[in-house]
Amino acid sequence: MNIQISVLKNFNISRKKITGLKYLFLSLPFVFLVIAFNYMLLFGWAYAFVDYKIGFRLSDMKFVGFDNFIKLFDGRNEILRVLRNTFAMSTLGIIFSPLTVIFAIMLNEIGSSKFKRFVQTMTTLPNFISWIVVFGLSFAMFSSSGLVNTVLSVFHIPTSEVGILGNNTYVWLFQLGLGLWKGLGWSAIIFIAVIAGIDVELYDAAKAEGANRVQTIMHVTVPGLIPTYLVLLLLGISNFLNNGFDQYFVFYNSMVADKIEVLDYYVYKVGILINDYSYSIAIGMLKSMVSVILLFTVNWISKRLRGESLV
Repeated sequence: MNIQISVLKNFNISRKKITGLKYLFLSLPFVFLVIAFNYMLLFGWAYAFVDYKIGFRLSDMKFVGFDNFIKLFDGRNEILRVLRNTFAMSTLGIIFSPLTVIFAIMLNEIGSSKFKRFVQTMTTLPNFISWIVVFGLSFAMFSSSGLVNTVLSVFHIPTSEVGILGNNTYVWLFQLGLGLWKGLGWSAIIFIAVIAGIDVELYDAAKAEGANRVQTIMHVTVPGLIPTYLVLLLLGISNFLNNGFDQYFVFYNSMVADKIEVLDYYVYKVGILINDYSYSIAIGMLKSMVSVILLFTVNWISKRLRGESLV
């Protein structure tokens, strides 16, 4: 009997090892992709220390040491302007991030399943629309000769000559509005899934205690969403400098250039348009270092608030 038990234990251990190896081999292609697209690219940092010329090997280029980083310090006013725009757009996104939670709760409270599916579909679809198409629609509506100005002029309401697309004062709020319209429904999916996972007995207990719909939301739904929201909020803070490129690229024009140049667009401008590739890599390295600092700061905050780290 003891021999049979021992054989069964060894068999179970062997089966677990085989299962573990199977999952390990299944994960290897994805691990390779992560290494290829996130870590192997770090070898490109070497170009920040040379005078890059197209067509030459790295060993044949002139070594300039820290000249690009000195140039980065000398042009700190320009970098600070770009960082101001980046932080402003990211901060606005974080301030309005609770809208996603509110939308998910409101969507969950819709009684009609058909209407709920319709609203969720219509608010999720904009996420799959290209920013180029969004710009075309925005230009047709908000340019100086667009639909909005045309309607306002019919009612003799004063309009801007350049339209909101060229308004340097409201460019941050306008881009925020476009981002919310495009991503609100898609971002709410995870919160809708969390709400679906909240124990039904909690809702039944709240109803048994005489709680109305608002009280049930405040004392059952919201507490169930807070842990997920905090994790996503902390990840958003750690990803503060990565607020996208496509949106600001298509909406860039000379009238709003001072406010719409975020760090990702500025790296593209320096490296591709100005053709100062080595300097653009130095700026990218600055971005990476600041992002790493933000990540570990947020990880420390997570340990203090939640008792567990993110990484």
